[in-house]
Amino acid sequence: MGNIGYIIKRLKTMDKKAMKEKIKSIHQKTGKSKLGIFIDMQKCARRYGAGYMDYDLYEMYNLTDVQRDTYLTRGRNNEFVTKYCDKTTLHYFMNKDEFNAKFQEYLKRDWIKVKGTSKEKVMDFLEKHTIFMAKPIDGGCGKGIEKIKTQDYPSKEKLYEHLAQEENNFVLEEVIIQHPEVAKVYPDAINTARIVTIITTKDGKSLLTIPKEEREKQELVVHFITACFRIGNGKRCVDNFNSGGMVAPIDEKTGIVTQVALDKEKNIYEKHPQTGTKIKGFQLPDWEQALELCEKAAREIPEMGYVGWDVAFTPNGPLFVEGNEFPGHDLYQLPEHTPDKIGMMPKFDFSK
Repeated sequence: MGNIGYIIKRLKTMDKKAMKEKIKSIHQKTGKSKLGIFIDMQKCARRYGAGYMDYDLYEMYNLTDVQRDTYLTRGRNNEFVTKYCDKTTLHYFMNKDEFNAKFQEYLKRDWIKVKGTSKEKVMDFLEKHTIFMAKPIDGGCGKGIEKIKTQDYPSKEKLYEHLAQEENNFVLEEVIIQHPEVAKVYPDAINTARIVTIITTKDGKSLLTIPKEEREKQELVVHFITACFRIGNGKRCVDNFNSGGMVAPIDEKTGIVTQVALDKEKNIYEKHPQTGTKIKGFQLPDWEQALELCEKAAREIPEMGYVGWDVAFTPNGPLFVEGNEFPGHDLYQLPEHTPDKIGMMPKFDFSK
């Protein structure tokens, strides 16, 4: 009865239509019964915190229970955010203007917030930068980002009117000049490395388990959990996996891409389809500097202990595009990238 009650509760909150489509798709690929797939989905949700999207994305229908237990699911990712991140610090990462102000030295570029800033200062920015990025302050997954050229507007006054519209809430940023080696992979988006860090005490504990008055005395360790290369793919001027881009794992010690790239539809790319550049084996430039940048930044707000840093590579060294308070879990354990069918969870064991 307990299992039946759990399933009924889950059904009340699910997008039933989307779930049915996933079940139908898996049934067509595997020949397994739809009822059996549904019951197995609920089992994975209950045991491993995996929703139907995780079940399909990681092809859990092809995994043993032991293998399934090694995967970082949405539910488990949520638990890590709660475990390592003080909710009072989340705002620095949820709002781009606050992030940019806090991590100004890591951005290495001009930026300005439109709302709450004088028109004169915004117009000065438009005079200085004829091409710039306009990003929604609270946006995510690359949604709502515009690459704006002032020449496309009849006047800077008209451009300002667009930027200052009530429905818009933009941060404007100077365009990043990409490192020429990274541009060879794909030149029409800033291709970034997502580098995920966790901060613990020397004995592997979350800083949040330590009384506030004792935290400054703790010797902290920054762990590099994983890294992946996010690559644009011609659909938009962003590299986001959930907005048309592709992703490939990086050896976090060397900065070398270790596997082919995949997009959200699980299409495989040995070479970039628009440039022909080989992806597996690609060496990210200035990798040690990128790691140093992330380690230093992670210590800025140690109570924000679990962060995904999006690092761009320029001729003058790496810099931050943004930081993510919800580092995501869907980029790092895709089936093509886990031939041993072992997920990320072992990397979160800091007892060793």
